[in-house]
Amino acid sequence: MKHLLRRSILTVALTSGLLGPPASAQQTTEKADAKASTGKSESAATLPNIEERALAILKKANDFLVQAQHFSVTVVNDYDSVQQDSGVKIEYGATRKYTIRRPDRARIDTDQRGGNQRGFFFNGKEIGVFDSDQKVYATAEHPGTLDEAFKYFVDQLEMPLPLSQIFSSTLPGLLDSTPFLRYVDAQTIVGVPCDHLAGRRKNVDFQVWIAQGDKPLFQRLVITYKFAVGEPQYRAQFSDWNFSPDVADSLFAFTPPEGLEKIPFAPLMQAKTETTEKKGGSQ
Repeated sequence: MKHLLRRSILTVALTSGLLGPPASAQQTTEKADAKASTGKSESAATLPNIEERALAILKKANDFLVQAQHFSVTVVNDYDSVQQDSGVKIEYGATRKYTIRRPDRARIDTDQRGGNQRGFFFNGKEIGVFDSDQKVYATAEHPGTLDEAFKYFVDQLEMPLPLSQIFSSTLPGLLDSTPFLRYVDAQTIVGVPCDHLAGRRKNVDFQVWIAQGDKPLFQRLVITYKFAVGEPQYRAQFSDWNFSPDVADSLFAFTPPEGLEKIPFAPLMQAKTETTEKKGGSQ
């Protein structure tokens, strides 16, 4: 029981905002998926096809990042949490610095507006995360590439990792499930001329602004959970792109801050097996 309780604490600590929206936003997304699966969402057949101009711009941005072997970027994001009792939207936010070195290094440093610090580390062999507010950290062995680590973290450890598809090479797969994508117009974001695109997936609408020219970098992203109560949004502003950061291997090595307690998190299938076994033993 103690082991399960500790794992639950870590899940709450991380899914409440370590690398993404608070738990309430996660719940509204799950509800949106359920509603969409009932057929209440707008069918892809009723929507216009993907506009080739928009698709070309999005693919160009993806290819540019996939080919970049080493880069860093700062992302200022905010997201809505709709209060269940009143329906009022409350905005939360954080600043994250992503440092990527392909094929198997990543670090994400998160500073929340309230002062809490959180982090994600991957060095090709091990994933490490910590939460200074909850005073906990956890590690998981997972040798492999960056894409494999992101997928394992999200699918098996069930932890949120915003923008992971942008920083991996999985955008073509994302486009396969995007029935609607349109070019809006040309706009300027913080002095950068951009192409403004709008798209739709099963349970979300999204807008993205991509810099024009020979460096088609993401400048802004807005996601609207259109089936969730209050249609909350996730917003991200990109800045300080650097494709030659002076970074040593030690940056990706996970050393937990002092005073934090190590607690386990189990892969999804292992957690389900343990829970089943415990239930069976109690009968």
